[in-house]
Amino acid sequence: MDNAFKKQALEWFERGNHDIETAQLLYDERGYADSIAYHTQQAIEKYLKGYLVLNAKKPPKIHELDTLLNDISAFDDSFNGFLDLCEKASRYYIENRYPPGPLVEYEYDEIKADLDKTWELIREIRAKTEK
Repeated sequence: MDNAFKKQALEWFERGNHDIETAQLLYDERGYADSIAYHTQQAIEKYLKGYLVLNAKKPPKIHELDTLLNDISAFDDSFNGFLDLCEKASRYYIENRYPPGPLVEYEYDEIKADLDKTWELIREIRAKTEK
């Protein structure tokens, strides 16, 4: 593995860590569900882009997580079980960011399930990074 790619990937992962830890903290403190959802999406995006970089692929400047996952699937199909999460979390980024319109209300059970699944994805990427 090229050290330059690994260094840049680790920078993506570090920023992703800030987002997932913020999402977890907000959840633990019963913070706003839309903010938890947003940080969850951001964590996934940064980890997927970091994994692309780690594998010498330039990540596209997009926020559609399912597209990023499909790019990864071209060389590693072990993450295909996260497609539903990626499709759903992409909406978290788009639906809640800006007015007009009311905030989308998410149930805490729904957010918890997505947060747990995001941690699972991150653990799998971390495991592959450490090899």
